Amino acid sequence: MMHREPMWRAVPALARDPLAALERLGAANDGAIVRLDVGPVRPLLLTSPDHVQLVLRERSSQYVRDGMLWKPLRRLEGDGIAGDGPSWQRSRNLLQPIFTARAVNGVLDAMAGAITDAVAELEADARAGRPVELVEGMTRVVFRALIRAFFADRISTEEAGVLGAAISTAFEALGWRIALPFAPDWLPVPGDLRFRRAVRQIDDIVYPHVQRVRDGGGAGDILSLLVAARDEHGAPLTDRQVRDDVVSMFVAGTEATALTLSWLWMALDAHPDVAARVVEEVDAVVGDATPAPEHLDRLTYTRQVLQETMRLFPAGWIIPRTAAEADVIDGVPIRAGATVLVSPYVMHRLPSVWPDPHRFDPDRFGPSAPRRHRYVFLPFGGGPHQCLGNHLFTAEAQLVVAAVLSRHRPVLVGSGPLVARATAALRPRRPGRLVLRRR
Repeated sequence: MMHREPMWRAVPALARDPLAALERLGAANDGAIVRLDVGPVRPLLLTSPDHVQLVLRERSSQYVRDGMLWKPLRRLEGDGIAGDGPSWQRSRNLLQPIFTARAVNGVLDAMAGAITDAVAELEADARAGRPVELVEGMTRVVFRALIRAFFADRISTEEAGVLGAAISTAFEALGWRIALPFAPDWLPVPGDLRFRRAVRQIDDIVYPHVQRVRDGGGAGDILSLLVAARDEHGAPLTDRQVRDDVVSMFVAGTEATALTLSWLWMALDAHPDVAARVVEEVDAVVGDATPAPEHLDRLTYTRQVLQETMRLFPAGWIIPRTAAEADVIDGVPIRAGATVLVSPYVMHRLPSVWPDPHRFDPDRFGPSAPRRHRYVFLPFGGGPHQCLGNHLFTAEAQLVVAAVLSRHRPVLVGSGPLVARATAALRPRRPGRLVLRRR
């Protein structure tokens, strides 16, 4: 079954507020495929979890990561884990053992220490009268933790700062390329010059560290594990492949985690009853200790708050796919080359699945919550391309929440309502500034 959204209605609605337009279409056509007539490109929006499962898992080889969003991102992240086909499969096979829960636990102690130090710096900024913008502050904390996980202590503070700024600049500079995915590479668009400079800075830092590890400087961090990995033929990744996968994981890990934590603090600020329960749990589990990996299993309500935050505000709000060949879904013909859209933002707000979908209610993920279709909750995507770093992300986010609340009282200054804007990732429209005060 298919619903066609005519151009006269689709274009103004998407231009005015794409998130609200897609949410309205999802709720009104729950289960139907929606064709958006927006000009030469007429993407198909999926609103049924069965159809989403079909595209992301059962026929994933037929619906590839190409065109919209993926082509511009490949300019930064290469053709490894961010790509598709044989190169992606090889990276996936090599990375999967590195990001299992057991393997990730090996770097969590180092990450916990980095998080504690970074949170203390945010408190020092607040005491000195320098409150930081919320997303920037969370990016600093997350980045410090990921630097420790990927590079151990081999990277200097100065290098880390340059790398973080360059990755942020490169990602932001891709905005026009993402908005114009069909523009040829030779056509200059705004941001190209900044992008090329940022990529050079990234390469000037990452490649020498890859070589140092190859020369015997490994230390059990993720970069060392990636350099040491071998495929089924005993062959290692090339320097370029290591670089691409490191940058891909860094971009995904930094952007998604920092934004989710930013949304979480805004949600707790708007829901003091939920915030009180989180503080009570952190006090009971962590007490006077420093938050550590052994606390994570007992921070159950904190994990529920994190899941509810990702439900309402998934950083990856849109997952486009391109049909590599003609197909039929539920009687609807899909032509080869068609763009198919899966939107976690839409799926997470379907009234038929999530009663009162705009209400922030972490108990939706409590022990007595009803069983749901696997493909109605997609904070990490789904199928073979599901994010490998989901365990690392969840553990890191819990540690950040515990590190803040065990010692501090977070206060938001100048924050607006919980309203999102759609960029490459889902960002708060008015995040405000974060002030950490000692409890």
